[in-house]
Amino acid sequence: QVQLVESGGGLVQAGGSLRLSCAASGSIFSINTMGWYRQAPGKQRELVATITSGPSTNYADSVKGRFTISRDNAKNTVYLQMNSLKPEDTAVYYCNIAWSTGWHTYNYWGQGTQVTVSS
Repeated sequence: QVQLVESGGGLVQAGGSLRLSCAASGSIFSINTMGWYRQAPGKQRELVATITSGPSTNYADSVKGRFTISRDNAKNTVYLQMNSLKPEDTAVYYCNIAWSTGWHTYNYWGQGTQVTVSS
């Protein structure tokens, strides 16, 4: 069983910064992709950023240049540094870890952490 524990959400004014953390524990395959997704009220969950164990990164266009994803493989932890926050960044942010062994794909989610950006 794999568990993801997120922290770092909160309320911030527009233009401010927040740093999210997500620690994974359990039986985790060393070659994996960790990422952050978000879901705003009334909207579908969307990708924010992902990082492989390589590492290589991928960002949604809406956050490029403002958000930075990083990871500590020794701690199985992924971070999301969010700068220049905008009210439209308000959402519940979910951590994700996934990997494939060739015959099975494993995909786990955290419980979510609220990020609220006031104008």
